[in-house]
Amino acid sequence: MHSLQNGTLDVVTIGEAMAMFVALEPGDLAAAERFVKRAAGAELNVAIGLARLGLNVGWVSRIGDDSLGQFICQQLEQERVNHQQVTVDARYPTGFQLKSKVDDGSDPRVEYFRKGSAASHLSPDDFNRDYFGAARHLHLSGVAAALSASSFELLHHAAKSMRAQGKTISFDPNLRPVLWPSEQTMVKQLNLLAEYADWVLPGDKEGKILTGFSQPEAIADFYLDKGVKTVIIKTGCDGAWYKTAEGEKGQVAAIRVDNVVDTVGAGDGFAVGVISGLLDGKSLPDAIRRGNKIGSLAIQVIGDSEGLPTRAELGDF
Repeated sequence: MHSLQNGTLDVVTIGEAMAMFVALEPGDLAAAERFVKRAAGAELNVAIGLARLGLNVGWVSRIGDDSLGQFICQQLEQERVNHQQVTVDARYPTGFQLKSKVDDGSDPRVEYFRKGSAASHLSPDDFNRDYFGAARHLHLSGVAAALSASSFELLHHAAKSMRAQGKTISFDPNLRPVLWPSEQTMVKQLNLLAEYADWVLPGDKEGKILTGFSQPEAIADFYLDKGVKTVIIKTGCDGAWYKTAEGEKGQVAAIRVDNVVDTVGAGDGFAVGVISGLLDGKSLPDAIRRGNKIGSLAIQVIGDSEGLPTRAELGDF
């Protein structure tokens, strides 16, 4: 198991990992007969991306006592992500998903088989104060928040504890409406988590749903008024728009991609770039440029994390 270096972590995150079976031929998912197995999950993608850039990352979750859970652990080990706070729960299975293959830049079809999974039984009992306290940064996503009421309580407890310890926190809303009982509940709970964050990273469409505002500055002001320090809004082909509590604001242009293969994972790649950049001490615009760069790499390959670069592959960014 990848161990803590000097007893510390750069980043800790919480989420569900699933085995992902990606069709090998484009077309109707129902007609696909051959698949390749990958590991997937928003928070897992971020953990892998940060680890590839040389950060020491811890990932907290629950997996089933099954072959898919073993596969997830093998991937974590291979990517050098610390998983000593991953619980093997024999009562429930590891979730999985089926994903169609696309090669034209359209969104692939994804079917999830995660209801009642081991990760959906995450709870505040999975919070190890010493483990989380060993990290200087906490990254949270709205996906883990949506898994169950107890999983949300874990995220809320972790955010409250880490903020009290003076750690930095990032939050990607990562909306999954189908996992919530209602849009009203989703908006209320995710905005509650966002209030604990230093850096909030919504997409522009997500921001409209969560705040009721459509303009980036109005979305940013909604969160800045609640105590958030920096809001970075993903604006698609325009790149990203940002504003800080000190009033610094601006647009960072997107990186042109001529060969968009698979859009899944772009937001996770963006989060990897921004978080790593800010933890590296880069200016906010430079961190966002790194986010745009890694997001652009993520959409040029099939799979959720295959395009996430190493530090050497990232180059000047």
